[in-house]
This record gives sequence, structure tokens and C-alpha cells, in this order.
Amino acid sequence: MKRIMAIDYGQARTGVAFSDLSCSIAGHCTVLHESDPERLIAALQGLVEQEQVGTIVMGYPRNMDGSEGPRAALYQAFAAQLEAAVGLPVHLWDERRTTVDAHRILSQQNYHGKKRKNTVDAVAASLILEAFLRSL
Repeated sequence: MKRIMAIDYGQARTGVAFSDLSCSIAGHCTVLHESDPERLIAALQGLVEQEQVGTIVMGYPRNMDGSEGPRAALYQAFAAQLEAAVGLPVHLWDERRTTVDAHRILSQQNYHGKKRKNTVDAVAASLILEAFLRSL
């Protein structure tokens, strides 16, 4: 079996979450602190190999009415670069409210300030992954 990797792409920090090997629940997650897209892709490629990833899902910015958000073209281009680098399709997943929900979850757990800033992207990636897993 191969894991599913979910990505909450960001220009400064990118959250990454992995499913368990049965692809039924979200497992561990991490945050990559990389602003250069090429270095970020190299780091993600390393995680794909290390974690035995067979499917990639990446959050895709949409407006609340479902239309594409202003960063949609940037995300599409990054997904295409990642696909070419790792040889796996990247499924774009509607990420509406994931960051808002991640902040709410962290507030409820008393994560504030720098502690929250360093964790919110990983939590958002986990929420993307959980939604994708439910769709299966």
C-alpha cells in the first residue's frame, strides 16, 4: 500500500499531512519552511519517496461562492511542476475554510502566537487529507 500525502501550499510555509498505509485515517504531519518553489518541490519529492506516497492531494483556493480564488493560477502551476517532478498526479482539492478551521481547532487547544503560526499549516493539511479520505 502507498500513503496519501496532502499539501497546504503556502509561499512561506507549506503544511504536509500523510495518511496511514491503509489510507483510512490521517497520520503524522509536518510543516516545510521554504519559500523557493524549486527547493520546496525537491523537499516534497524527498517526502514522497521517504513516506511511500502513491497519491497527492493539494489544497486549491476557491472563493466562498465556489469560483476560483485569486491564487488559483499559481496553485495550478505549482501542482503541474510537482507532478512533473514526482511522476504522480496532483489532485486539487477545495480548501475553503481549512485555514479558518485549523485556527479554530488550535485556539480550542490553547495554541497561540508563534506556537500556532508554526502549526496551523500542518493542521490545515490534515483537514484537507481528512476531507479527501472521506470522499473515497
